[in-house]
Amino acid sequence: MEHLLGIDAGGWLDKGVTLVVAVVIAWLIERFVIRLMHKLLDASNLPSASLFINIARAVIWVLALLSVMRPVFGVDPAGFVAALGVVSIAVSLGMQDTIANIVGGISLMLSKAVQPGDYISVGDVTGEVTDVNWRSTTVMMRGGAQEVIPNSVLSKTALTRITPWSVGYCGVPIAVVPGADLDAVADECCRVAARELADLLDPAFETDVVFTAFTAYGTQGEVRLHVRRDVVCSTAQDRLARALSGMPWLASAL
Repeated sequence: MEHLLGIDAGGWLDKGVTLVVAVVIAWLIERFVIRLMHKLLDASNLPSASLFINIARAVIWVLALLSVMRPVFGVDPAGFVAALGVVSIAVSLGMQDTIANIVGGISLMLSKAVQPGDYISVGDVTGEVTDVNWRSTTVMMRGGAQEVIPNSVLSKTALTRITPWSVGYCGVPIAVVPGADLDAVADECCRVAARELADLLDPAFETDVVFTAFTAYGTQGEVRLHVRRDVVCSTAQDRLARALSGMPWLASAL
């Protein structure tokens, strides 16, 4: 009957068995590989590690499809691979920036050069890293403004990691008249800062005064403040400058 209808039942049965076996083998390989990758990626603490999982899963099933194209569907896989290569080239040309960002993100995550919670300075952007994903890195600057930096830019730009001491550092320059008691001036500056900036200063660091040079107007120095992370430096600088204005030991110019 099969020959009368032009149907080769045995051939279709063989193809069906081949397809089922290929699917089962691919499924078993996928489970083993995905479990192994989960263990490795969980240990690495990489964010969004599911991207690697999805890539591995896609590769396994593409290879499974290629293995059954000739015996089951009678299609030469070489032509399919060639067509896939052409499509891949076209897609890559149209997504150069996206691919560059993803590669940069993978590089940053594997090297752990930048992680959430770090304070960095990149170009004219300085602040706390709040998020690192495959395409971009988000930096929150003082005042609450957020800057989203493409990973392709971040991986090519010189990056400065800011120490905890420097995170909230704000300097207020002063000039002291000749003959003034510098120790007394430093003590008074610290007392005024503690009183006027109590709600702005970071308690983890002490306010101090350093004197660095002599000028025609007197001794040049700086009041070194450390403000909280949510405080804009200019706010503290303005308040202290107003509080110190009119002090008898303050020189008329720097």
